[in-house]
Amino acid sequence: MIYPSKISIALLSLTLCHAASAHEYSAQLRAKKYAEVEQAVAAKLAVDATNLDALVAKTQLIILEGKESRLDEASKIAETCISAHPQSSDCHQALGNVLGTKAITAGIMSAMSYAGKIRDSFQKAIELDAQNYKARASLLQFYLQAPSFVGGGKGKAQTLIKETNQLNPTAGMLMQANFDLSDEKNAQAEALALKANTAGSDVFLDMQRDVLVSLGHSYVQEKKFADSERVFRDLSLRFPHQAVGSYGMGKSLQEQGKLKEAISYLEKSISIENSAYAYYRIGQCWQASKDNAKAILAYEKALSIKPELRKKIKTDVEEQLKSLKA
Repeated sequence: MIYPSKISIALLSLTLCHAASAHEYSAQLRAKKYAEVEQAVAAKLAVDATNLDALVAKTQLIILEGKESRLDEASKIAETCISAHPQSSDCHQALGNVLGTKAITAGIMSAMSYAGKIRDSFQKAIELDAQNYKARASLLQFYLQAPSFVGGGKGKAQTLIKETNQLNPTAGMLMQANFDLSDEKNAQAEALALKANTAGSDVFLDMQRDVLVSLGHSYVQEKKFADSERVFRDLSLRFPHQAVGSYGMGKSLQEQGKLKEAISYLEKSISIENSAYAYYRIGQCWQASKDNAKAILAYEKALSIKPELRKKIKTDVEEQLKSLKA
């Protein structure tokens, strides 16, 4: 059975940073009104096939859906956006986001084949809008994750942080926190993330959240459960309308074998945001508790929700269901 450990900080941050700069549909996407956005985007594109905001939003919807099979479609949409609006930072960022998501799912060898295009997309987004801090955060993760022969490297990451700090000290501080996390300087990263003044900026709040989420999962992987639970409790207080804190608590408790408590937190996370991954972990907890009927229900629910589970985890769920029903 697969027990997903911490996703690497870089890859996790790429998935969390895929919202582009503010556009017509941003507020609805933040409110998770995905069906409404999908309908509105389809209506807009039916009368204006190259509408910038609608094209960007459509790439975001496909990424959020979680279907690996649709990422090539999303890539073509982003390319259409760039062709129609070559000076749009958001269009170039959208392409980087799609390719970054493909890199997470495709495996290391496939990812290397378009690593340069990921880097170039985020660099172009920043060239067109120096204050596109989402693109800066994503480019930072590329530099930290990618090997030097495809354009990565910590030296480039440090240069980017320095440049960003000159534009906006808060953004620079949060990017430095991410750098410190990649360097396993967890306490330093946490201190910087908490020190950052994020008031009035959804972008900086998202960046702060991403650092703290990565930190919490890092502590889980290191079996520093007191630290992980402290971080996830803080996340629940700072972001009460998001599931990251309660989900992280559930994961931390599950890894300690505290299954009943883990289920309680995972169910709390689902009450905030339906998640296939939360149901997957609930299924694991019930299965470990020998309650096969409840495990089956949770696993089946995990397969029915969007965004979909990653392919490897989806396969594991299907195998567990086959075994439980035998």
